Amino acid sequence: MPERELTFAQAVREALAEEMRHDPRVCIFGEDVAEAGTPFKVLSGLVEEFGPERLIDTPISEAGFTGIAVGAAMTGLRPVVDIMFGDFVTLAMDQMVNQAAKIHYMSGGHWRVPMVLRTTLGATRRSAAQHSQSLHAWFSHIPGLKVVLPSTPYDAKGLLKAAIRDENPVVFFEDKMMYKLKGPVPAEDYAIPLGVAEVKRSGDDITLVATSSMVQVALGAANLLEKQSISAEVIDPRTTWPLDEAAILASAKKTSRVIVLDEGYGRYGVASEIAAVIAEGAFYDLDAPVKRMGAMQVPIPFSPPLEDATVPTEETVCAAARAMCKHQL
Repeated sequence: MPERELTFAQAVREALAEEMRHDPRVCIFGEDVAEAGTPFKVLSGLVEEFGPERLIDTPISEAGFTGIAVGAAMTGLRPVVDIMFGDFVTLAMDQMVNQAAKIHYMSGGHWRVPMVLRTTLGATRRSAAQHSQSLHAWFSHIPGLKVVLPSTPYDAKGLLKAAIRDENPVVFFEDKMMYKLKGPVPAEDYAIPLGVAEVKRSGDDITLVATSSMVQVALGAANLLEKQSISAEVIDPRTTWPLDEAAILASAKKTSRVIVLDEGYGRYGVASEIAAVIAEGAFYDLDAPVKRMGAMQVPIPFSPPLEDATVPTEETVCAAARAMCKHQL
């Protein structure tokens, strides 16, 4: 039997549908989530099965409906909040950072907030500066929140199911440019534990630690490097918190050279944190300083040539890896 393939969007939709069938407490709040199925059509068809009582089209008030979801989670539901563009999380920061993340601690463990905030990240869609940012580092900085960044349809489904079942608030970032990406997804039920990295490709000469869309960039760069007799290992943390430091350090010690790729801004970013983990945990095994590659420190431009220049590409990653491995060539 041929292996079943789904797009990234189909994998997300299937995860939500299966969890809603399995658990009547799961519901979805957000702008245009019902009849419209979101601007990216990820949720198309769910309202026909589950009705407007469980897929709730909200007013344009991210603060309002995220706050409602926090209260709903505290009182027994398992809400999934849909923020259509990751840039709009600025409007819900108080609810997530000061409420959802802290209630379990401030109540001495009596209250829990089992909710998921789904949103997007990623540039190169020509959506300009207010719709193209990758802000996952903000939430990764906050104790009490878990942060997930799937890079394949398989991971998207398995990680989302685990996030919905988790007893903690989880922020789930989907790269908007990956919704049409296809990959194998089993038909049977499965979940991927949060905090477990995956080796997407084995290699011996250099490690590429990459998140979200940058995993595909890293795999493309690894193919280019292979033609130049450089063997690159690609590690996908899959969650920035919890972070699988052991897997990252094991790869760094194995290859002795590391580039960390992340589409967020480099300044005080996810790539910086992972680089610091490697520098502290594998310093004596490294043959070169850890290199970080992320979004350029500018607002994302609307101009296509300028926008494309702001994020790492297969070619720029390949060139950086060649420079780190030059004594081997």
